[in-house]
Amino acid sequence: MPDLLAFDFGLCRIGVAVGQTITRTANPIEFLRARDGIPDWEDIAKLIQKWQPDKILVGIPLTMEDEEQHLTHCARKFANRLKEKFGVEIETVDERLTTKDARARMFDEGGFGALKKGKVDSVAAAIMLEDWFLTH
Repeated sequence: MPDLLAFDFGLCRIGVAVGQTITRTANPIEFLRARDGIPDWEDIAKLIQKWQPDKILVGIPLTMEDEEQHLTHCARKFANRLKEKFGVEIETVDERLTTKDARARMFDEGGFGALKKGKVDSVAAAIMLEDWFLTH
C-alpha cells in the first residue's frame, strides 16, 4: 500500500498523487475541488482513510526568485490544517515548475486533448513526489 500522499494545492483544484517509498514510484489519482483554497474536508478524510499514508507532502508554490506569494501562504495554511485535522506527518516541498512539467508530459503523451485541468494538477502532484524521491 502506498505510504505517501501528495497534494498540489490550488485555490480551485487540488491535485492528488500517491507514492510508494519502497518502489520510489508515484501515480496521480484524482483532483479535489476547492473553493478559495478550501477543500471538502470529508473528501480529504476519505483519501487518508483509503490510502493510510505515513506522510503527506504539500506543494508550496514559490516564485522563481524564491519569494513567497499569496498562494504560498494559502498552501501553508492548507498544510497546517491537514496536520491539525488528521494528525498525519506533513512535509512541505517546493513545487515550482511541476504544473509546467505536467503539461509538457501530458502533451507529449496525448496532445492538447490530454490537457484536462484536474488531471494536470494530479500529474503535477505525482511529479512533486518523484522529485521528492530523488532527494530522500
